[in-house]
Amino acid sequence: MWEYTDKVKEHFMNPRNVGVVENADGVGEVGSLACGDALKLTFKLDEDKKISDSKFQTFGCASAIASSSALTEMIKGLSIDEASKITNDDIAEYLGGLPKEKMHCSVMGRDALEKAIAYYRGEPFKKAKGEIVCECFGVTDLEIERAVMENHLSSIEDVTDFVKAGGGCEKCHDKIQEIIDKALKTPQIKETKKPKMTIIQKLRLIEDILDKEIKPVLKKDGGNIDLIDIEGNTVLVKLRGACANCMTSQVTLKNFVENKLQEFVSPELVVREVKNDENCIC
Repeated sequence: MWEYTDKVKEHFMNPRNVGVVENADGVGEVGSLACGDALKLTFKLDEDKKISDSKFQTFGCASAIASSSALTEMIKGLSIDEASKITNDDIAEYLGGLPKEKMHCSVMGRDALEKAIAYYRGEPFKKAKGEIVCECFGVTDLEIERAVMENHLSSIEDVTDFVKAGGGCEKCHDKIQEIIDKALKTPQIKETKKPKMTIIQKLRLIEDILDKEIKPVLKKDGGNIDLIDIEGNTVLVKLRGACANCMTSQVTLKNFVENKLQEFVSPELVVREVKNDENCIC
C-alpha cells in the first residue's frame, strides 16, 4: 500500500478548481483513457496577464487528481513565463512528496501545463515526435530520455514510475535500458579475467564466506559446518549439529553452500561432504 502525505489526501478528498474555465486562454489535454490517465487543464489570464483562474478535469488515481488540483493552485497569480518554469518535481514537492510509483502523475500535470501555455501563445505544442518505444502506453524514446535527464533516473523501474513506459508487457525493457545508458553515458565495462588465486588466497576467501554468509544461516536452525580441506576445485566440508543428521543435508550443501561459494569465490567450485568413515581430522 502506498504512503500518501496529508496534503495528497486533502487534495484528493477535496480537490480544488474542478471543471473547465469558460473562454479559456490556455487549454492543455494530455494522456488518454486507454492508458488509464487523462488530464485537461484550462486557465484564464487577467488584465495584468497573470493567471487569475485555472481548472482541471482528470481521469485517474488519487495521485493524478491530487497533482492536478495542486497544479491549478500553484499557477494562480503567476505570469505565463513564471508558470512555464514549474516542473513535475515542483508539483510533487508542493504535495509533500508522491510515492515514486506515482511520479508519472506529476509529469502528466507538467505536460498539460506546457501544452496549455503553447495553446495560449498560439504555438504548436512542441512535443518531440521520436520513436515509440513503449507501445502499451505510447511513450517515445525522446520522452524517456527527457525523464531520465531531468529526474536523474537510473533504472527501468524508475522510468516506469515517471512516464509509465515499461509497465505493461515489458517487451521494451531492453530498449529503455539502452536509452538510460546513452542518456547517462554509462561506460561499457570490458570484461577482464580475474587473476588466478593461490591456494592460500582461495582457502582464506572460502573461510571468510563460510563465516559471514553460510554459518550464521545454518546456526539459526541448530546446525553448523566446518571446512576440512580443498582439493583443486573441490571443497571438503563437515556438517555439524542439526545439519549432520538432516535428511535434506545434501540439498543444503548443493542449493545453499555450493551456490554461495560459487557466487562469492569461483563458479568452478564443488562442495563435497566428508563422511565419518573417511580419513580426516575432525
